[in-house]
Amino acid sequence: MMRNFLTHARQRWYLYLPLALIWALAAARIFIDPVPHVPLLFNVTPSLPYTVAFIERRTGVIARGDYVIYAFGGAATRHFPGLARQPFFKRVAGIEGDQVRVEGRRVLVNGIDVGQAKLFAMAGKLPLEPIEPSVIPPHYFYMQGTSPDSFDSRYRISGLVHASDVIAVVHPIF
Repeated sequence: MMRNFLTHARQRWYLYLPLALIWALAAARIFIDPVPHVPLLFNVTPSLPYTVAFIERRTGVIARGDYVIYAFGGAATRHFPGLARQPFFKRVAGIEGDQVRVEGRRVLVNGIDVGQAKLFAMAGKLPLEPIEPSVIPPHYFYMQGTSPDSFDSRYRISGLVHASDVIAVVHPIF
């Protein structure tokens, strides 16, 4: 059976070569370097309503409302080691000096509702605690997704994101 497949693959190499390249690139992205290096971002999660975005590698001031990619470095990496340094695509909902409040499990930044903290992570039964109420310190951001299931700064094990972890500003296309 394997011999038949190999013969078929050799005869129709032009069909299998693109698939092999896609799998090789996916493996490199997962195991070698998770940072996107092409100027387009393809979002496959429901955390934001955008599927395709343009990556602008600029330095400078990041403002509230900007969309960014950042390398995840939250405490959740102790429970999910595969998250370490993975790129996350979120919107900046809070900047230094903004006040983070928690009312029950509802999280607010400067009095604006930024989401309800769920009780458990989608993957397994890891309990999720809301972020600690605080003032966002210098060089940190509160990141937000629009989905109720988004894993963002509303959770203590995700937390605030340091400016050095921001990879790029992103402009949603659609």
